[in-house]
Amino acid sequence: MTPALKDLYVQKDKMYVATDCIIFGFDAGKLKLLAFKRRVEPFLGTWSLIGSFVRMEEDVSVAAKRVLTEITGLDNVFMEQLKAYGLADRDPGYRCVSIAQFALIRIDDYDKELTEKHGAHWFDLEELPELVLDHSQMVEDAMARLKRKARYQPIGFELLPEKFTIPQLQSLYEAIYQKKLDDRNFRKKLMTLGLLIKLNEKDKSSSRRGAFLYKFDYDNYQKLVKSGYNFEIA
Repeated sequence: MTPALKDLYVQKDKMYVATDCIIFGFDAGKLKLLAFKRRVEPFLGTWSLIGSFVRMEEDVSVAAKRVLTEITGLDNVFMEQLKAYGLADRDPGYRCVSIAQFALIRIDDYDKELTEKHGAHWFDLEELPELVLDHSQMVEDAMARLKRKARYQPIGFELLPEKFTIPQLQSLYEAIYQKKLDDRNFRKKLMTLGLLIKLNEKDKSSSRRGAFLYKFDYDNYQKLVKSGYNFEIA
């Protein structure tokens, strides 16, 4: 690097880069968000998304995965970069650009003790507290992305246990779209896609007769993706 270019880096103002994680889970027919009480000023003690400054040696995606693992104990979950939030006055503490990521996790899989240690809590999306800074906008943008992706990709399976019933799957998609879906049409579309493996097991928690359990067929999904198949689940 030439001296002139080096001087340019030294002379310019600096700013922080952060990553904030919108972590969605699904439980008891409700889509949920993981939030925690902010531990630093400004706005100490207010509800916040889970995030961190990006370290000098880290890629942004690596920083996001670090945050997720530190809070939930999970390291192999669906995570996707959402967008950058860079309004000059978004953080009164210091000039900071945040690269938001959204993640989908199975609520039964995460480390509850680790989450409680960090003061994190699951909230129903309909009952979210006021979030700090522009975090409410991040959640709104993540939900819009999730709705778009769920329409054409079987992304919802990331939120379900390994074995699930058709009604559980429908409840998830109704939570994502925030509307009631027609039972018959939903089941018909699912069976047409060929993405489910029917198991010789039943869930009898909601009725004596029970509902058959299914698994997601990842191998067939990958084959269909390569063939250019268009998934429209709901």
